[in-house]
Amino acid sequence: MITIIAGTNRSDSMTLRTANLYHKLLSERHQDVRLLSLEQKNVWERGAEMLSIEKEYLLPAEKFLFIMPEYNASFPGILKLMIDNSDVKKCWWYKKAALVGVSDGRAGNLRGIEHMTSILHYLKVNVLYNKVLLSRINEEIDTSGDLVKPETITMINQQVEEFLKF
Repeated sequence: MITIIAGTNRSDSMTLRTANLYHKLLSERHQDVRLLSLEQKNVWERGAEMLSIEKEYLLPAEKFLFIMPEYNASFPGILKLMIDNSDVKKCWWYKKAALVGVSDGRAGNLRGIEHMTSILHYLKVNVLYNKVLLSRINEEIDTSGDLVKPETITMINQQVEEFLKF
């Protein structure tokens, strides 16, 4: 199973639009893909909702695809809280992950991707080398959630294919 994690709790985010796009692309090629949006999820404590998320999305996953917006030169704290409040050994150890950065600026959340790579390595997660950095995201995805630029479509499809072989 593959779990896509939209790494923000903001409503109507470009992160969730990007995650939906990846969900569509991966679902066309793989039979078991789930999308976890952190929007309106209580992950800041290890309570009933966090345990439910763990059971449905984290424990059964073999691979994770993190879609992460840039927050203060890193990624949202809500994503880190979810990781911190999970059973680290059972949810993360020896699994695989791919990373996608989303930013309205120029760097596509490069620093956040580097930060998350370090955290995932600490958690014994193997990280795909091909990390997609989506800069100026409002120019990349239209309001209906479709990609606009052909070169971005090619880049994302390449990452998806590599992730499935990974």
